[in-house]
Amino acid sequence: MENIAPLTMELNGVRLEPLAPHHADGLRAAAADGELWTLRVTSVPEPEEVESYIARAIEMRPSRFAYAVIDIASGAVMGTTSYHDVMPAIDRAEVGYTWYAKSRQRSHVNTSCKIMMLTHAFETLGCALVGLRTDNYNHASQAAIERLGAKRDGVLRHHALRRDGTVRDTVMYSMTRGEWPEIKAHLWYKLETGAKR
Repeated sequence: MENIAPLTMELNGVRLEPLAPHHADGLRAAAADGELWTLRVTSVPEPEEVESYIARAIEMRPSRFAYAVIDIASGAVMGTTSYHDVMPAIDRAEVGYTWYAKSRQRSHVNTSCKIMMLTHAFETLGCALVGLRTDNYNHASQAAIERLGAKRDGVLRHHALRRDGTVRDTVMYSMTRGEWPEIKAHLWYKLETGAKR
């Protein structure tokens, strides 16, 4: 597996570019669309935490590589997504830390981002497996991951701290290099037919 290097990807009016300090205002506006930081089952930063959120993401390289999700037509930041828990020794990475402005959810944005990230992970980086994870109570995220074609691996109990101080169970999903061609065809079909997410 190759190391993840800074790069920009574009597809279907969506651009992924390395998350940087200049994205702070746009990320703050995206989080404000739906007041996403009030959701118990996500890790969206509060408005005053956006700069430190970005700085922390940058500091986590190379185990995490975060992207700003940009609407090419308007230049607006729609959210963010990342490669994380990158393990080159076993050709494994995860895609996560993903959230979008409420007005961009259940649109072409997530499918476009996943096509770009998974294509790059499997076809350029050489991943053997890509994982995804979510809170056990984030049923919308679980449904979205399952619509992508990922397989549910199981649940890690008492796994991570939520912002409210409770401890969540984490639902783990994955897809393998061998499954990727069929998943890729399915995602392109969804994108071309306008199927949601």
